[in-house]
Amino acid sequence: AQLVESGGGLVQPGGSLRLSCAASGFIFSSYVMSWYRQAPGKEREWVASTISPGYSPTYANSVKGRFTISRDNAKNAVYLQMNSLKPEDTAVYYCGARERSSTRYDYWGQGTQVTVSS
Repeated sequence: AQLVESGGGLVQPGGSLRLSCAASGFIFSSYVMSWYRQAPGKEREWVASTISPGYSPTYANSVKGRFTISRDNAKNAVYLQMNSLKPEDTAVYYCGARERSSTRYDYWGQGTQVTVSS
């Protein structure tokens, strides 16, 4: 099984980025997909999760109203649209997958760097 993130980069404050995570090797539609991030010197923190297209996604308070998580089960992909980016959003962003009945993540991607700076 594999998760591969892409779409990170350098963006100015107030800008936007769209992260993608391509999944393979497991039954994507059966898994909760999440985005986490880790800033230098800080612990990894949860950003957002999506169970399935029929359920409302959930967000950390720090990104609510600015970030949107979505998934395409036909493409085995999950996305994170990030708008109104702030310097404090700078981090390595990871996607993770866990079974709906579990709290433990089975799979993680390698991460993609997002840097918000002028």
